Amino acid sequence: MTLSDHYNSVRKHTETICQTLKTEDFVPQPVNFVSPPKWHLAHTTWFFEQFILKEHLPDYKVFHDDFCFLFNSYYNTVGERVFRADRGNITRPGVDEVFEYRAYVDMHMQILLQLKSEELKELLELGLHHEQQHQELLLTDIKYILGNNPIFPVFNEDFDWENDTNSETGFIKIEEGIYEIGHDADAFSFDNEHGKHKVYLHEFEISKALVTNAEFLEFINAGGYQNFKYWLDEGWSWVTQNKIEAPLYWHNIEGDWFYYTNNGLQEINFEAVLTHVSFFEASAFAEWKKMRLPTEFEWEIASDKFNWGKRWEWTNSAYLPYPNFKKPEGAIGEYNGKFMVNQMVLRGSSCATSPNHSRKTYRNFFHADERWQYNGIRLVK
Repeated sequence: MTLSDHYNSVRKHTETICQTLKTEDFVPQPVNFVSPPKWHLAHTTWFFEQFILKEHLPDYKVFHDDFCFLFNSYYNTVGERVFRADRGNITRPGVDEVFEYRAYVDMHMQILLQLKSEELKELLELGLHHEQQHQELLLTDIKYILGNNPIFPVFNEDFDWENDTNSETGFIKIEEGIYEIGHDADAFSFDNEHGKHKVYLHEFEISKALVTNAEFLEFINAGGYQNFKYWLDEGWSWVTQNKIEAPLYWHNIEGDWFYYTNNGLQEINFEAVLTHVSFFEASAFAEWKKMRLPTEFEWEIASDKFNWGKRWEWTNSAYLPYPNFKKPEGAIGEYNGKFMVNQMVLRGSSCATSPNHSRKTYRNFFHADERWQYNGIRLVK
C-alpha cells in the first residue's frame, strides 16, 4: 500500500465511524473528558494542516484562520486554544463545514504526497497513528454521549463488543530472570516506547483470561463497593464521593442488571469479559480476589503466551519515562512526555482499537479514575 493509499484509508475510516450519527450527535460534550465527534473530525484534520501542510506545501492557504484556536488540543507551542471543557460550545462552524475542512486538507495532502511522500514518511505515519488514536476516542466518546441519552439509542449494531468472551482459561507461569522491555524494531512506535532496557522480574503467574462480568458481579454482591479495606485511599474517596456502585453503563433495574451497549440497553451478558472499569475498581477487585494487577513489564513479557486485544488492561505501573527517554524538539515533543505524571499504564489494545494500531510494547495511559475506554482486568498471583 502506498503512503497515499494508507492516508486515504485511515481518513475514510474516521468518517465511516460517524456514518450512523445524526447531526445533533456531533456536538454534545456531557463531561469535560469527552470530546464531541465534530471536534475529533476537525482536530485530526488540523494536525495534518498544522504540522505537515503549513510546513511543507509551498503557498498553502489555511482553510480558516480560527480553526487553529478551535481545534488545537494541547500544543502550547502552537498557540492559544479553546479550553477542553468548552469543546461542546463550538456550535459554529457546523458539521457540514468541518467535513468541507477535511476534504480541503485531504486534497492538499494528496498534492503534497505526490511531490515528496518519502521525505515526509515519518511525520505522516505519526499523523496517521494520531488519527487512529482519535478513532478509538471517537468510538468511546460517542458511546458515552449516547449512553447518557435517556432513551439509550443504538449507535451501531455491527459493534457487538460487549459480548466478547474469553477463549482461554488458567494461568501461565513466568520464571524469574532478567528481561528486555521496549520497542527497537524498524516499524512505527511512539516515543514513550523507546529506550529498550533490562528489568528483573520475580517469578509470577498471570491469568490467560480476562475478568468476566459474572466474576465482577460476585464482587458487587459481596459488598465490594461498600468495604473500604479493598480500596486504595484515593480510590475509596472516589467511590464514596461519586457514589459508585457498579462499572460504567451498568444499571440495576428492579433487581436485574442491564448495561448500555452499542446496540442500546441490554441485559448483561455475564459470560462476557468485563469492561469500563477504572484502575481503582481493578485494584479493589484484585485485592478482594487476594491477587494483584500485573506490572507493565510483567504484562509485556507474558503477552506472547496469551490472547490479548479485547480490552485495554490496567497494569500496576505508573506512567513514567523509560531510561534515556528524550522528548523531540518543537510541538511534537508535547505528544507524550509532558503527561508522565499521575497516570497509570494500560497495555494491549481493545475491540475499539483501529486495525494495525496495536503492538505489545504500546503504552496507553489514563488517570486512575477514568473508565469510559474499553478497559478490563487481568490478574496475577
